[in-house]
Amino acid sequence: MGERFNPFAIVQQQLDRAAERLGLDPATHELLRWPMKELHFTLPVKMDDGSTRVFKAFRVQYNTARGPAKGGIRWHPDETIDTVRALAAWMTWKTAVVDIPLGGGKGGVVCNPKEMSPSEKERLARAYVRAIAEALGVDRDVPAPDVYTDPQIMAWMMDEYETIVRRHHPGVITGKPLSVGGSPGRYDATARGGIYVLREAARAYELNLDGETMAVQGFGNAGQFAALLGQQLLGLKLVAASDSQGGIYNPGGINIPELIRHKKMYGTVVTFPEGDRITNEELLELNVTVLFPAALENVITGENASRIKARVICELANGPTTPDADDILFDRGIIVLPDFLANAGGVTVSYFEQVQNTYNFYWEEKEVHWRLDEVMKRAFRSVKEMSDREGVHMRDAAYLVSVARVAEACRIRGWV
Repeated sequence: MGERFNPFAIVQQQLDRAAERLGLDPATHELLRWPMKELHFTLPVKMDDGSTRVFKAFRVQYNTARGPAKGGIRWHPDETIDTVRALAAWMTWKTAVVDIPLGGGKGGVVCNPKEMSPSEKERLARAYVRAIAEALGVDRDVPAPDVYTDPQIMAWMMDEYETIVRRHHPGVITGKPLSVGGSPGRYDATARGGIYVLREAARAYELNLDGETMAVQGFGNAGQFAALLGQQLLGLKLVAASDSQGGIYNPGGINIPELIRHKKMYGTVVTFPEGDRITNEELLELNVTVLFPAALENVITGENASRIKARVICELANGPTTPDADDILFDRGIIVLPDFLANAGGVTVSYFEQVQNTYNFYWEEKEVHWRLDEVMKRAFRSVKEMSDREGVHMRDAAYLVSVARVAEACRIRGWV
């Protein structure tokens, strides 16, 4: 991985810009450039054929000045410690920008879950929790699902933790099934939060989105709900969608429920009959009103930013845009709703789940939606006000808001 696209190097570069503008003292700046704690471990897991495989795994607790670490667990064959570090940092800024009392963390296992049976996944999930149980807890670190992990895996992890501590402790893991303490409204929360932010941006920039077009790069959970909610709440028309195998394009519009059913049945959108095949790269450069990058990091770069035609980019993936691309897009007048603002709905409803678990009192879905809406509105407004005041693009503004909040917590605690 080249230094230019090392996600943690990008995180540090983005932080450095904010630190300079905020005038952070050298000690605070240096503290915020690095994770406060990292765990590296190996997990021996018995496979169905009787063999034992050893998996590399990580957990990073980036900063806990504002509260316990919070962040998902990714299972991916190309997982790296630098990716986990970067995502833990983004979680730190994400919880700060929406102003919830949590810090930032992230976990990862180097594996290919697509090649594993359910029983092998369960053994891996339980092995992971056994390795880090002493570092977990509602007052320490609260994991959640991420790439290739899901509510069932979270339930196994919670059960393993409860077996170890010998008491009910559902708040230690969020993103669980409803039957074991999950929160209503969690499944679509990442996309819903992004749609709420997009709605606020449309109001602030006086954009009428009703009847306009959208493209979704990464038609997984977040991408699918972004398409559905974009249509239902904002009147957007889906004209393109893609996954790891490629994409489809239909300027006349795509039937979203049918595309979701096709993806579930065949595992990809590329064989959907009502559209022309395109590449992921071509999708990014389509002439649409709203582009949702909802896959992996570093897809909009200095090389292709000048060809992006979307009016608004709403980042549901983590780190899809590089710093040099940000500057190009800003100069071209393209509105970028940055990842750790636009996709903060997931961690916000995870926080709601943690609160409900702690009090053993659960809200109805409409209350979860209302509370999420209020949080995302406040977060957008604070970032937009910073952007207008400082004359910077929305990502720099989001960094200024969040880094200032984390730095203040570090200072008040006497860490620096």
